[in-house]
Amino acid sequence: MAGYRKLGRTTSQRKAMLRNLATNLLYHGKIVTTVTRAKEVRRIVEKLITIAVKEKDNFTLETVTAKVPQKDKDGARIKKVENGKRVTVYNHVEKTIKKDSASRLNARRKMLACLYPVTQVPADNKRKRALSRKIDMPAKMFDEIAPRYTTRNGGYTRMIKIGPRKGDAAEMVLIELV
Repeated sequence: MAGYRKLGRTTSQRKAMLRNLATNLLYHGKIVTTVTRAKEVRRIVEKLITIAVKEKDNFTLETVTAKVPQKDKDGARIKKVENGKRVTVYNHVEKTIKKDSASRLNARRKMLACLYPVTQVPADNKRKRALSRKIDMPAKMFDEIAPRYTTRNGGYTRMIKIGPRKGDAAEMVLIELV
């Protein structure tokens, strides 16, 4: 007997569907799907959250010096002439960064293998391309999701039955993070 449900799809289709459902569940906090899909997604999401909980504090803070270009009031770089060439003027800024340990980096890569990249688009759909930004899902899991579950030993998701679907009477559930 197989260790997973095939869900009536080829391997590549099934993996893509489950990655998409897992990404949306972690990004939005809840999704509506069928019972069998929810049970498969729950397996993936619970493992990812467990990894995030174990590695959430496994980093060191380091202070680095970065070169940042000076900008004028319009946001354009300030340039000056040196030896007959126009050169950008830079400021040296101290920044504190999180440096992952080896095990946290491995956890981040495991998460990226299971999740799709997420792009947040502005709600009003104006300047869609300019104002959209990429969401770092592993960082969201380490910083927002994992601290909520430090005291729990599993059971990070809840499934609530909401009745049959109108078209084919498939049993639908709301799966959400507890």
